[in-house]
Amino acid sequence: MQTAEGGLREQHKARRRARILDATRELLRDSPESVLSTERIAERAEVAPATVYNLIGPREKIWEALAAGFMDELERRLALLGAGDPREVVRSTVRLFVEDPVVSRRMVREWAKSGLVLDRSPLTQLRRAMAEAQTQGILRADIRTDALAAAVGTSCVGALHQWVAALIDDDRFLARALFALDVALAAAAADPHRDRLLAPLRTRGTS
Repeated sequence: MQTAEGGLREQHKARRRARILDATRELLRDSPESVLSTERIAERAEVAPATVYNLIGPREKIWEALAAGFMDELERRLALLGAGDPREVVRSTVRLFVEDPVVSRRMVREWAKSGLVLDRSPLTQLRRAMAEAQTQGILRADIRTDALAAAVGTSCVGALHQWVAALIDDDRFLARALFALDVALAAAAADPHRDRLLAPLRTRGTS
């Protein structure tokens, strides 16, 4: 059983960790292309450099921690929405990236495992939403919804990296992510729902 003292110690560590990550985001927004160092982050967060290393880790772990914070916030938003609609999962994901573009772009560019940024969330919510659509008879019973969600996630990661490289703007990022979803849904549609799920593809291109 955790003692009261141990609980307070963990709360204090969590607050300092959050302060370090907030300081990192502030530094990135102030100087988007600057080199982050443990010393600069520690100075902004008003902690010792050793505290940054002990609570977060080396620089690669800082990007990983920022990504984990991103996924935590996305899960919170999707939980509030209920997130039963796959399109709302995609929209909420794109919206969160574009709300803080400087931090999002550096996080994706610098984190060696940035391809995993969507693995925990929204992929989990996409799987649930697609499984529910299958239960409701909207998607065919012979479709593996986990594989379908993974294919959409891969396409969305591709659109994300195009956005990070400034090859597409915010609107095109959203359009391409939704297009990937609509293609997957239309391909897996049960007969009574095929025309409805094909409709977005007839009215919207990938640009």
